[in-house]
This record gives sequence, C-alpha cells and structure tokens, in this order.
Amino acid sequence: MDPALEAFRQEARDWLAENFPPPLKGQVGMMTAEGQAPEDADFNLWKRRMGERGWGVPTWPAAYGGGGLSAMEARILREEMAKAGAWNPIGGMGVMMFGPTLLEYGTEEQKQRHIPPIAKGELRWCQGYSEPGSGSDLASLQTKAEDSGDHFLVNGSKLWTSGANYADWCFCLTRTDPTKKHEGISFLLIDMRTPGVETRPILLISGSSPFCETFFTDVKVPKGNLVGPLNGGWTVGKRLLQHERSGISGADGGRAQPTSKPLREAAKRYKGVDEDGALADSDMRTRAAILDMDQKAYALTIARVAAEARNQNGPSAATSVMKNAYSRAATDQAEMIVEAMGLNGLGWDGEEFTPEERAAGRAYLRVKSSTIAGGSQEIQNNIIAKRILGLPDTTQNR
Repeated sequence: MDPALEAFRQEARDWLAENFPPPLKGQVGMMTAEGQAPEDADFNLWKRRMGERGWGVPTWPAAYGGGGLSAMEARILREEMAKAGAWNPIGGMGVMMFGPTLLEYGTEEQKQRHIPPIAKGELRWCQGYSEPGSGSDLASLQTKAEDSGDHFLVNGSKLWTSGANYADWCFCLTRTDPTKKHEGISFLLIDMRTPGVETRPILLISGSSPFCETFFTDVKVPKGNLVGPLNGGWTVGKRLLQHERSGISGADGGRAQPTSKPLREAAKRYKGVDEDGALADSDMRTRAAILDMDQKAYALTIARVAAEARNQNGPSAATSVMKNAYSRAATDQAEMIVEAMGLNGLGWDGEEFTPEERAAGRAYLRVKSSTIAGGSQEIQNNIIAKRILGLPDTTQNR
C-alpha cells in the first residue's frame, strides 16, 4: 500500500485508541427510535471529539469543518473504527442529505453558516417535502412561499417530517409560482423556532413516533435562506433525494451493511440446532442461506456503486436500485426473525415476553415503511426504467 496511506492508518489507529471512550465499544445502536442521542457523558465526549477532528464527515472540505480526507483515507478510517469497535456519532439528515446538497448548491455564506454545525453534530435538520395531498407526486405540493419584500411568507403544511419536533432547522420545498408545476418550486431553509411553526408527532403502529405533521402559518423566511435560484428548487430537491436514497441504501458508505446474524441467532434459539450445530429447521436454513447470499451480493454492489458515485461526483440513479434492494432485504429479515420466534415474536407487552421479543415485533411493523420512505418502490422502479434502462416514458403523450 502507499506509504502515505499506511501512515494515515497508523494515525487513525493511534487517535482512536486515545480518544474513543471504551464504554461505548460496540454500542452503535444508542440512538433512540426518534433519532435522539442519549444523555450520556461518554457519548457526548465522543461526539465532540469526532466533530472537532472533522471525522464525522470525513470527506467534506476541511474549510467547512469536515475531515478533508480522500475516499481511500475515509475507507481506512472506517476500517480502523470497525476494528476498535468505534462508530460515527454524527449523523442525521444534515449529514446524509442536506449537507452534501448545500455543498453543491449553496452560496459561500450559506455553507459557512450551516455546514460547520452539521459537521460537529450541533444542529438537527428535518425534511419538509411530502404534504397531505402530495406524496408520490411531490411536484404537486401547495405550501406557499409568497414574496414579501426582504422575506418570504410561508403558509401550508408538511407530512411525515421525521424528527421535526426535535429539529432546529428544516430544508423545505415550497410553491413560489402557482402557475407552474416543477418550475414553480423553491428550496428554502426554515428556522424551526420561527413564530408560526408548529409540529405534531404521529404515533405509528410500532409504538414509536419518529414522524410529524408540520404546520407553517405566516412564517417569515429571510431571502438569504433560498438555496439555488428562485423557482429552481425542483433541481435542488431532486439532488437531495439522490443523497437520501444513497444514505438509506448504504451507497454512501455510512450505513452498516445488512447481516443475517440476528436471524441465525434467533432461529437457533427458538427452533434449535442439529447435531452439527446448524439450524434444525431445513426450510429456515435454506432461506437464511439465500438471504445471506443476497446480503453479501448487496454489500459488494454497494461498494461498486459508492466507487462510481465518487468518480462522477455524487450519487446516481443507481441509488434507486440499491434503495429497493435494501428495503427488500431488511423486510425479509424482519419477517423471518418473527417467524423463527413464533408466537414469542408477536409479543407487545408483559413479563412473559423478553425485551428482544418485544423489539422484534416492533421492528417487523416498523420495517414495512422502508418500502415507502425515501421514495416508494414504485417510484424507484420508474426511475430505474427511465434513467437506467432507458425505457420510454409512456405518460408523456397522454
């Protein structure tokens, strides 16, 4: 390997040994279902150290608080973190979606203002896209942003705004020209503490509430919070969706790759093993093997898609393929874990069910939304058909 890369590997290894709090080893799942960080001194110390180093967003420019690392250095950092049992405490929508988009479309003033706090994990962002009447047909959105001199006056509502009740800021698509559809949308940044902003959590069947309804009533938004040109928000918004799907699928390298280990452990515990230590249920054993092969193929493809994205300066339509593949693999595994547990996997409350069993049932219900969140499977299939396969758009002449 390149001596400079070997030197960086040693640097990363030494820094992790000195700065990663040992009590956090392997505790990558510390974040709550609502995306909240725990009140934990070690966690907060680790987040601060990673933020100061810029390694929470390792490939972002150092001028804005990022690590300034090359793609290969970032890969080495991930490898060394995995060896140390360390994990990235800085994430969320600011890192996964908004930050990369602002780096591409924002003004220098906007980048200097918003990127450093994201890189340090100091602010939380939410996404104002879907509306009660505008989901799959997002461009039909009706939340208005009227020109009022030195500011926009925003009125309307958004739906499924994840973590809006905790967020500091919202990146929002608004209607600035009611006479046009796609060409009448603008991309605004809204301070969630502004008078007129209201959020209401939506309780899901899984028992958690990561989503909200968000209402804007005469909310004043400074003109300086417009990202991209006026009425050019659809282009910015589409680019952000590519980053979102890249993050959901793991094509950005930030998501842990799926593994069949939880399924195999549950199946062995509840269905037993044979004399060789393999799963006793032959049908479950076969399906677990198929799932394992699918997940390994997925991981290899993710690595290729991530490399291609770096070479072309950003995610491509291939993220739609991987988003669908990820949601299918996650759904299959959650369903099979509940199946392996039998009635125990359907427990909701009560001492007769273990925390693991209750969590499995909730995960089974929660994972169903993965086929819709971030763009439904049907929408992704349309993107794949038109932008990857080059099939004709049969709706154009209707």
